Amino acid sequence: MNISNICVVGVGLIGGSFAHALKKSGFSGTITGVVRDLEKGREAVRLGVIDEATCDIAAAAGIADVIMLAVPMLSMREQLEKIAPVVRPQAIVTDAGSVKNPFIADAKDCLPHLNRVVPGHPIAGKEKSGLEAVDAELYQDHRILLTPLPETDADAVQLVRALWEKTGGIVEIITPDHHDAALAATSHLPHVLAFAMVDTLTSRQEINEIFRYAAGGFRDFSRIASGETIMWRDICLSNKDSVYQAISEFEAHLTVIKTAIAEGDGPMLETVFRRAREARDQHIGPISRP
Repeated sequence: MNISNICVVGVGLIGGSFAHALKKSGFSGTITGVVRDLEKGREAVRLGVIDEATCDIAAAAGIADVIMLAVPMLSMREQLEKIAPVVRPQAIVTDAGSVKNPFIADAKDCLPHLNRVVPGHPIAGKEKSGLEAVDAELYQDHRILLTPLPETDADAVQLVRALWEKTGGIVEIITPDHHDAALAATSHLPHVLAFAMVDTLTSRQEINEIFRYAAGGFRDFSRIASGETIMWRDICLSNKDSVYQAISEFEAHLTVIKTAIAEGDGPMLETVFRRAREARDQHIGPISRP
């Protein structure tokens, strides 16, 4: 790869892990992290996550061959506006945001060279965030979805693919619409449900007892309610149409179960539960059962 300088805007879990994985893989160029807190940036340098740190996004982006935006969704446009005056014609702009259509719309509004824009989304993460959560193995064997524009140069897509593959990721190319609809159902909706479930329990008087006796299933499902709140707020608002549709579909299915319980309809409950279990086992794999 003919890349000597990568600018990573946001050196938290996602951007920091991207940079650290590249460095661990033997990337010989310079990775500059754009940070809000310069002391945190210096710490990232000391930890070997990045090579250089700066708060000056224009200075870093102006000399970069690749600019990776790894910031909350509602901050993407601001960063695109900042890099637009300085990004070089051959530089590649990519991102790691969880929603693609809004990023693409903002890129079309802000950037002068759309043929070098390669939107992306790594399907990996943790409940922890920030520099402390950075993990060079985060993307190993995880899917990385790229959603290039029709005008995106093929070589730009291949270069971004190669970078992600160096992190250990498995790259797939899909359309932005497919991405946003699929992730609304498989990622965004489960997080909304987890947040809603835990928030519901916090309003009950016996909350301490509820959490004290929580079984493994509750801990497993509620785990994602420990996610970073600003990030998930931005995801829901950025992908609001698809998330709203996913919630509506879930409400319809939940009503079927609610009605079956109210009416004592055991066969209906068993039918729904069996159908769900078989679908889960078929597409994800069965769990070990005694």
